[in-house]
Amino acid sequence: QVQVVESGGGLVQVGGSLRLSCAASGRTFSVYAMGWFRQALGKAREFVAAISGGAGSTYYADSVKGRFTISRDHAKNTVYLQMNSLKTEDTAVYYCAARRPSSLRVAPHEYDYWGQGTQVTVSS
Repeated sequence: QVQVVESGGGLVQVGGSLRLSCAASGRTFSVYAMGWFRQALGKAREFVAAISGGAGSTYYADSVKGRFTISRDHAKNTVYLQMNSLKTEDTAVYYCAARRPSSLRVAPHEYDYWGQGTQVTVSS
């Protein structure tokens, strides 16, 4: 079992940057694929980015491609989401999630373990 805890959210102006972190427990962190999702007020949870276990292949939603970067540090059991050129439509609660096997998936129901979320607000 894996527990994940997000941090790094906050208030930022349009065009700014934030880096979210997701700390995972457990000694088998490297075999899990990790994903970032977000949920804006009144909307469904949507996929943002994912990274596979091992070598760390990545996949992004079209809406964030070229602006966001997902990465992982196996030594620290941590996944990051670097968010640049933020837009007001990026405002949401951002969730980190883990799944096994470590292949990339974009559907929330494919993920087994979820964090509590961290709020990101982009103001104009």
